[in-house]
Amino acid sequence: MFPLAHALSLAPHPDTPPRSVRSVDVELSMTDAERVLLTFYIAPGEALAVPDPASPARTDGLWQRTCCELFLKPGGGDGYVEFNLSPSGQWAAYAFDGYRAGMRNLELLIEPHIELERQGESFVLEAEVDLAAIPAGPVAIGLSAVIEETDGTKSYWALNHPPGKPDFHHPDCFALELPAPDAS
Repeated sequence: MFPLAHALSLAPHPDTPPRSVRSVDVELSMTDAERVLLTFYIAPGEALAVPDPASPARTDGLWQRTCCELFLKPGGGDGYVEFNLSPSGQWAAYAFDGYRAGMRNLELLIEPHIELERQGESFVLEAEVDLAAIPAGPVAIGLSAVIEETDGTKSYWALNHPPGKPDFHHPDCFALELPAPDAS
C-alpha cells in the first residue's frame, strides 16, 4: 500500500532569500503505484512572476523562471529523474545516470498534466505525473521550486539544502523517503 499523502513545507536557500513570498508548501499524494499528484501552494500569489500560458509541451530551460520540481531517486543506484513543471503549462522530464551526469530526456508514456488556480492569497500549481518510467521499489524524493517574484527577485526553495550555492541535484535534497509499495 502506498502512503496516501504528505504535506510538506519547502525552505528558501539562505543565500537567496525571497523578498515578498513567505511560503511554498507542497502536498504529495500517490494516487496509485504509477501516479503522483503534486500541489504547490505559493503565498502570497500576487508577488509571483508567472510565465505566460503556453501549449503543454516538453520544453527545456523552465527552471530559469518560476518552476516547480520533483526529483526521484530509485533505491539501489546513483541514477535519478527530474521533472520541471511550469505555470505556463510546459514541462520537462530528464533522466540522469548520477549526480548531474548522463542527462537525457526521460521518455514518458503520459505527459504531466498541470493546472493552476488561486486559493485565497495562494497561487496553486497542481500537477499529475505518471511514474511508469521509474523502476518500482523504494524511492528518495526531492521537492523544490524556483520562485521568481514580480520585481525580479529569485529564490530557491527545497525540502533540504546542502551547504554552498543552491543545488537541487545534490543528494542532500532527496530528503523524503518512500518505501516500496506493499504488494498485498
